[in-house]
Amino acid sequence: MSAFSSALNRRSFLQLGTVCGMGIATSQLLGAAPGQADHLSSSETALTPDAALEKLMAGNRRFMQHLPEYPDQSQARLSEVAQAQHPFVTILSCADSRVPAEILFDQGIGDIFDVRIAGNIVTPESLGSLEYAVALLNTPLLMVLGHERCGAVTAAVQKQALLGEMGSFVKAILPAVAAVQDQSGDQVENAVLANLRYQMQQLQRSQILSDRLQSGQLKLVGGRYDLDTGSITIVTES
Repeated sequence: MSAFSSALNRRSFLQLGTVCGMGIATSQLLGAAPGQADHLSSSETALTPDAALEKLMAGNRRFMQHLPEYPDQSQARLSEVAQAQHPFVTILSCADSRVPAEILFDQGIGDIFDVRIAGNIVTPESLGSLEYAVALLNTPLLMVLGHERCGAVTAAVQKQALLGEMGSFVKAILPAVAAVQDQSGDQVENAVLANLRYQMQQLQRSQILSDRLQSGQLKLVGGRYDLDTGSITIVTES
């Protein structure tokens, strides 16, 4: 066994020391300098979960009314967050080009920790990214954002055979499709909403996220984006 393998086997990742130590290691991985973990793990705004949600939805109302403020997009803001980030919300959204969170919520640089993947599904990689934002950046709000006429959900409803690795996200949505297959109405729309709830359930299997939810430090919400109107509706929350 190599020295590297031996070192890895001594203890698991979650046992590598204190949360601060993990923060330093992770911040180094994502480009932050050593010694900035404390700054990374504290939000300058210190918003409550409810206040973070109101701030987010106020931005969507501005977007819908064509009255954007374009906050946090100045050179001063660029300099402010160049060495450390303190987003007030983490969003797991679809990779669809029509669903850019910063625009839909009228936010700027460093405001939103974005995790985008087709079908807004929970994979080990996307979950790890979300855990990083919640545990080390202390974002008080986590949103799963789906949208109407989602191509990934449509493919799952129609059980399409897709090329390459594209079938992996279809497979991840199938349990949600099965849960509403006997419902009346638009099958794709039913599945979009069911997928939101299903992926939120998957998130709550994370001990890191569930601990934050139980302590009240984190709010988890599911949102649906309307491609035609630009509106985002909160479908469910916990």
